[in-house]
Amino acid sequence: MSEFKERHENEIFTKVLKAGRRTYFFDVRETKAGDYYLTITESKKRFNDDGYDRHKMFIYKEDFNKFLAALTETVDYVKTELMPDF
Repeated sequence: MSEFKERHENEIFTKVLKAGRRTYFFDVRETKAGDYYLTITESKKRFNDDGYDRHKMFIYKEDFNKFLAALTETVDYVKTELMPDF
C-alpha cells in the first residue's frame, strides 16, 4: 500500500479553505478503535522556495464542544469589541 493511501485512509471528511497564501484543511478522521477526531492544518507557501510550512492541531471528540465554544467566544469578541465595523 502506498504511503499516500495509508496516510489518508482514516479520513472521513475534508473541508478546504483557501485564504490567500494560506490554506486550511479541516479533516475528520477515525481511530482504529472507531473514535473520531478533527485535525486542523494550516499550510502556507514559503516565499524563498517551492515548499510549504504546515502546522497541525488535533481536536479530540471529548473536547469538540469546549473547543467550539472557546473559538466562537473568541471570534465574537474580536468581531464585536475590536472590529465592530468589519
